[in-house]
Amino acid sequence: MKIAIVTETFLPSTDGIVTRLCHSIRWIQEQGHEVLIIAPDLGVKEFEGAKVVGIPARSFFLYKGHKKFAYPNRKIGRALKQFAPDLVHVVNPALMGAAGMFYGRWGKWPLVASYHTHIPKYADYYRVSFVKPVLWWYFRLLHNRADLNLCTSQSVASELKEQRFKNVEVWKRGVDTERFHPDFYSEDMRHRLSNGNPAKTLLLYVGRLAAEKEIEKIRDCLDRNPDFGLAIVGDGPYRASLEDHFQGRNVVFTGFLHGDELSQAFASSDAFVFPSTTETLGLVILEAMASGLPMVAAKSGPTCEQVEDGVSGLLYDPEVPGDFVKTLEKLNDKSLRDAISEQAREVSADLGWSGQSKQLLDFYHQVLQEKGAEWVYEVKGENDH
Repeated sequence: MKIAIVTETFLPSTDGIVTRLCHSIRWIQEQGHEVLIIAPDLGVKEFEGAKVVGIPARSFFLYKGHKKFAYPNRKIGRALKQFAPDLVHVVNPALMGAAGMFYGRWGKWPLVASYHTHIPKYADYYRVSFVKPVLWWYFRLLHNRADLNLCTSQSVASELKEQRFKNVEVWKRGVDTERFHPDFYSEDMRHRLSNGNPAKTLLLYVGRLAAEKEIEKIRDCLDRNPDFGLAIVGDGPYRASLEDHFQGRNVVFTGFLHGDELSQAFASSDAFVFPSTTETLGLVILEAMASGLPMVAAKSGPTCEQVEDGVSGLLYDPEVPGDFVKTLEKLNDKSLRDAISEQAREVSADLGWSGQSKQLLDFYHQVLQEKGAEWVYEVKGENDH
C-alpha cells in the first residue's frame, strides 16, 4: 500500500507527535508498505527510506525564533498527485494540513485525519477566549472532510464528539520501553540537572515551554521546600519568561535533550512534575512512567486515563489553591515513592510502539474497505521498536 502522510510537524522538531509518527512510519515500512511524508521544510529529505517532501516554512508570531510552520501550498497537491497514494493521512490539520485535507478530498483518496493538539483550549492562555467558537468551527470543518478522525484519548474523543466531529476513534498509546528505563540512571546527569546539588530532591519537567503548559506553577513547590531542585528540559516561546520567573531558585534549563541524554534525565531524577491540563495525551507522562519515575500531574481527562492516583502516580486538583504543593510533598514518603515507581514501570511495560502502529494500519484497512478497496495485509512481526 502507498500511504501519504501530510503533517504539520516533523523532524528535526521534537514533540510527542513527531515521536509517534517516527515509530509508526518505521513499523509500517517494515510491513512492506511505501510511505511519503509531506512536512515543513526543515532540511530533512528522507526518514529511514521514506521520502520527505518539504513545504516552505517560516516563523509564526507566537513561536518566533523557536519553530517554523508551513502554510497551504500547491506543492502539496503536486506531491500527492505524483505519488498517487492509496490513502492520505493528515496529521493535526491546521495550516498546511488544511491543504492536505483539500487536496486529499479533491483527489478522492481515502482520507484519515488525526487530532493531537488542543488549540481551542490554548485560546484561554493567550487571552483570546473569544475566538474559541471560531477555532472549534474551523477544526470541525477540516476534520469532517475526513473518512476517519483519530485522537489519542477517550476524554478528547468525547469532547470532539460533543463538538460534532464525525467518525472519531481513539488511537492508543505507545512508548519505547527500552529507550526509557531506570537503567539509564547517571550520576553525571544528575549532577548536571541539579546544578551541582545532587543531594536535593530533583524534580523534572520535560516538554515544550509555552504558556498553556503552566510550568510557572512549579515555583510554589520550590519556594515551599528549599530541598527541591528543578530541571526543565525543552524549549519554546515561553523560555525567557520562565527564566525570569524562576530566577534565584535552584532551576536548570537544559534546552532539548535527545537519545541517551533524555533517557538519563528521566532515570536520574526523583519525581516528574506535569502541571498542564491542555494535553490530548502527554507522551512524556508515559516516558516518565517507563523510566520508573514517580510523578505529580494535574488532573485532566487524558492524564486520568494514564495515571491511577496514588498507585502509578499522584494527581492534584488544579482548581484547588496549594494542592500541587501538598500533593508533591507526599513523595517525601520514600515507601510511597518506591511503590509508585514500581507500579508506573509495570503499567508502561506493555505499551510498546508496535501495538499502536498495528492499530493505525488496521484503521487504514478499515477506511479502505469502507471505500470499497480490496486490500489484505499480513503483519510481519510483533516486536516493539
